[in-house]
Amino acid sequence: MKIRIKFKKFGVMKFIGHLDIMRYFQKAMRRADIDIAYSEGFSPHQIMSFAAPLGVGITSDGEYLDIEVNSTKSSADAVRALNEAMVEGVQVVSYIRLPDQAKTAMSIVAAADYHVFYKENYKVPLSKEEFRMKLKEFYEEPAEILITKKTKKSEKIMDLKQLVYDFRIKEENGKPYFYIKVCTGSTDNVKPELVLEAFYQSLGLEFTENAFQIHRLDVYAAGDLSLGEMGEEIE
Repeated sequence: MKIRIKFKKFGVMKFIGHLDIMRYFQKAMRRADIDIAYSEGFSPHQIMSFAAPLGVGITSDGEYLDIEVNSTKSSADAVRALNEAMVEGVQVVSYIRLPDQAKTAMSIVAAADYHVFYKENYKVPLSKEEFRMKLKEFYEEPAEILITKKTKKSEKIMDLKQLVYDFRIKEENGKPYFYIKVCTGSTDNVKPELVLEAFYQSLGLEFTENAFQIHRLDVYAAGDLSLGEMGEEIE
């Protein structure tokens, strides 16, 4: 039976990397008495995969992992048992059964959206209205936004216009922040930091990654369907 688990990551746990989060959930499955299935062979391991792992320092309301189980508790009981095994900074939100033919979350991820806030000790360089005007010039009006993306081995020219699905300025308590929805997947994967850096360069401003707190809202498959909407609760 295929199960998809949605969880939040916040507080000090944002500094824990993906490999440690994976090991943490492997132990949590045992502590919560989840009847998770194991692979066959000389070195059996829990059948578990994560969708679009977070970078270190990023918080999230929408993280997903898929597991296979031999038998299962109800969704409510499984969420309760897992949260009793969690530490501060990780909270399981849902536990749903997937159709037998469902693909793993990792293989179907197409997009993710984020809120990007200025940290308290960093000055916001423009007002909300000034940002909106500049964003219109940078993102809404041009037919393409060409940037050079650097990797460890090479550089390539890419068009952000095709890979950024939404980019808006919002405001909270009189302070502007950004909403960004980007392409996320194995072929094209755009980080919100890359989008903001390109925007800052267009403004002639120095981009400081440490000035921002990034928070992921959710992860989507093709067709703008949240990964958490692709299964059903277990009674």
